[in-house]
Amino acid sequence: MKTAVIVFPGSNCDQDMYYAIRDGLGEEVDYVWHAETSLDGYDAVMIPGGFSYGDYLRSGAIARFAGIMPAVVKAAGEGKPVLGVCNGFQILLEAGLLPGAMLKNRDLKFICDTVRLKVENNKTLFTSLYKKDEIIRIPIAHGEGNYFCDDKTLRSLNDHGQIIFTYDGENPNGSKANIAGIINRTGNVLGMMPHPERAADALLGNEDGLRLFQSILNHWRETAHAAYTS
Repeated sequence: MKTAVIVFPGSNCDQDMYYAIRDGLGEEVDYVWHAETSLDGYDAVMIPGGFSYGDYLRSGAIARFAGIMPAVVKAAGEGKPVLGVCNGFQILLEAGLLPGAMLKNRDLKFICDTVRLKVENNKTLFTSLYKKDEIIRIPIAHGEGNYFCDDKTLRSLNDHGQIIFTYDGENPNGSKANIAGIINRTGNVLGMMPHPERAADALLGNEDGLRLFQSILNHWRETAHAAYTS
């Protein structure tokens, strides 16, 4: 599996994502600068956290217009796994690849902590190695992680199994329905505020996030094998 990690001015979790793929999975991975215009040849796309373009206007609003974004939209349309974490989630929302919007945290303070997440749906390419309702621990670090959508959208997310992770116990940022991560209707685009790449190595004291990346790799292997044998 060859993975692209998109790098914007202000990205600060790109190296974490890179090492999760290279060292955690042992797979090929490249940094791709935001001004590039093609993602051809890549099997998966990762949009890391940070403060793209300084979070001017609002988080992800400028990055949404970066030269690489049409290629990200194309990759998503082709069914390739696309993962956006923290600022990456915000960018996916701004690009319209996921429904809803991100507001400032309920208490108007930046939060850096480790939280408990509940796996709401393990029947996705991102969560196949987790158990339904499993509780995992993943770090968060954000100032605008308060996910919001209208009631109609929330009903649709619930009806189609698009809510993948919720905060278990205390809601750290005021996110609607305790939502921490959602996928698109076709199931190949995931946006989440917590950072699985920061919980993907035993040296960090936590490997709960590694299974997310392993799930992606397993899906790619199954898909590639099916294509080869068909």
